[in-house]
Amino acid sequence: MEAILTKIAEIPWWAWILSILVIVAFKDIVINKKHTINHNFPIIGHFRYLLESIGPEIRQYFVANNREELPFNRIERSWVYASSKNENNYEGFGTDQDIYVHQHLFIKNKMIPFRMEENHPNQLDKYFLPCAKVMGLHNKRKKPYRPASVINISAMSYGSLSAKAVESLNIGVDKANAYHNTGEGGLSPYHSNGGDVIFHFGTGYFGVRDEAGNFSMEKLKALVADNPFIKAIEIKLSQGAKPGKGGVLPGAKITPEIAKIRGVQVGKDVLSPSYHTAFSTVPELLTFIEAIAEATGLPVGIKAAIGKTDQWQELADLMKSTNKGPDFITIDGGEGGTGAAPPSFADHVSLPWIYGFTKIYKIFQQHAITDRIVFIGSGKLGFPAKGAMAFAMGVDCINVAREAMLSIGCIQAQVCHTNKCPTGVATQNKWLQNGINVPLKSDRLAQYFKTFRKELIEITHAAGYEHPCEFNMRDIETNVDDGELTRTLQESFKYQKTIVPYKGLQELKDCPYLGGSYNTSKK
Repeated sequence: MEAILTKIAEIPWWAWILSILVIVAFKDIVINKKHTINHNFPIIGHFRYLLESIGPEIRQYFVANNREELPFNRIERSWVYASSKNENNYEGFGTDQDIYVHQHLFIKNKMIPFRMEENHPNQLDKYFLPCAKVMGLHNKRKKPYRPASVINISAMSYGSLSAKAVESLNIGVDKANAYHNTGEGGLSPYHSNGGDVIFHFGTGYFGVRDEAGNFSMEKLKALVADNPFIKAIEIKLSQGAKPGKGGVLPGAKITPEIAKIRGVQVGKDVLSPSYHTAFSTVPELLTFIEAIAEATGLPVGIKAAIGKTDQWQELADLMKSTNKGPDFITIDGGEGGTGAAPPSFADHVSLPWIYGFTKIYKIFQQHAITDRIVFIGSGKLGFPAKGAMAFAMGVDCINVAREAMLSIGCIQAQVCHTNKCPTGVATQNKWLQNGINVPLKSDRLAQYFKTFRKELIEITHAAGYEHPCEFNMRDIETNVDDGELTRTLQESFKYQKTIVPYKGLQELKDCPYLGGSYNTSKK
């Protein structure tokens, strides 16, 4: 044996390398039946696949300019990173944005801006910016809810995100007085760290399903009773990433913990249909909403990506005639989000947020019922200027998903669907998750939300208003390319939003239904 080891030790290093290359070449030419490049160009063909695998990183860090990447460019990501770390998020020497590009936004500032008086709520708390409407007040729900923040966490499930990511988000929204939407994966222990929660479910009814996979009202009632931090219920009709398409949760990803939370079996594939079994028509949806509201006492809303509008017309007709219906409506953009989807869906099915929202808002406006609905926008709106635009168009709150992920460390690697997220945010890999420092990341989420609200308040004051709910569509102009230079949103989309009743920020602060930790009488 010693003689053999001696002979091996005498083999020069270059012979080992040559042997390995010969083996690789033999495999490429004789054994390989799949890759033409490797067969025709043995050994060196592997470099093509290596370069392809790191192509996105090379483009992101060395090739793309500051403004051209999608879904979020370098300037947008840098602003979120700096804001979440409470670092300098300013830019110097003027903008590098081409301000003449199509659809660029211009917010009209007022010659004399809004002036805060002494002891104004924003003098005492520069981050205080609650929703101007109350969920469930019109429909006389037992437990109305006013979100204490105009920016909140959109629907992202535990399972899609890691345990530590969800925990960081929930602790962060508690610090920022925002709410946390659970996503359709059910309520997990990681959603239960102090933040207000909106419980969200889709066609799989995870967390509130019976043994046959159908919706269980009794389980929902028990869930709400056991978890008083649940402030509202959201029914997902569709989502921006894959509207009208069900999902598959592979059995290999279903751990005992996920199985318990979702109410499914360990190791068995779970198929979510593309449709609900609890209702199949718009009148049945309305009945379902009212039944949940009656059973839980909570405001109930719906979430959807927008395509055809005939059933939305039917819903508005029924709401007008019955004086019933959803307390809030979340409009998701077809731009997609954290949910994995085929490119054919992500690229082509459902309208982008700005087009989908205008279609739906106008329907409810024509029925004169916008005052009873809290409109929530979801679709790359997590930046102050885009937030101002959304409020001018009629939203009352903004939900963010990917922007929130960026604030806790996401680097836009775009491998959410592979379980290989390098930052541990969108993976169940325990090793990768260990890189997430929950106390630190929760602080960063909270600081991002606070910075967003502070800058939105400053933009609002510059426009002469106290609260962004006062923005209207004449306050925003966009570049157009049809022979005119700019148009207001009103001229572009042919409507003017309904005025939101508003008496001042102090009234919102004194509201008995205010969420978060602001209302100490609730504690």
